[in-house]
Amino acid sequence: MDIKDAITSRRSVFKFKQEHVPSEVIEQIFSYGIWAPNHHITEPWRFTVIGEKTKLILAERYRDIKMEDTPDHVDAVNLAKIGQMAYEKFMSKPAIIAVSCIQDGDEQRQREDYAATCCAMQNVQLAAWDAGVGMQWSTGKITMEEATYKLLGIDPSEEYIIGFFYTGYPAEIKDPHRKQAAEFMRWVA
Repeated sequence: MDIKDAITSRRSVFKFKQEHVPSEVIEQIFSYGIWAPNHHITEPWRFTVIGEKTKLILAERYRDIKMEDTPDHVDAVNLAKIGQMAYEKFMSKPAIIAVSCIQDGDEQRQREDYAATCCAMQNVQLAAWDAGVGMQWSTGKITMEEATYKLLGIDPSEEYIIGFFYTGYPAEIKDPHRKQAAEFMRWVA
């Protein structure tokens, strides 16, 4: 796929086929992440592929989070439905990969390393799209909790979880909705 086509055709995917993405495909896709620009070649990115046992634990926590965030006026029956829908949504992701960034050095280096890891994430998404694999970069409470860090074997004093990549073969691809680039440009003399 031409790079410009990959950039303009790539979409975040929210619904996946239940087909398993082979480990070697995931590994190949993520091998492009390491080519992102990074100051002083710090290579700050880390990719944690979440197995089924861990996914089940996280799905249960995701259910609890959604239920905790539900307004108090919702009755018990509907609260249980909300929780079950959240659990099923999390479990519907064929593969989940946590992306984290090493937190080392001063504030400026940490900012540069975070930016580099985000660039790596874009490389990964484009490589995935070229391979026919869709992704959704997701954040939220589940990615920030101490228990998630512990479960994934990530020391929060050394690494920061930027997000999860929900990964799989797309069941649905949404149409693009973007403004023209000129609307975001500023020209100064």
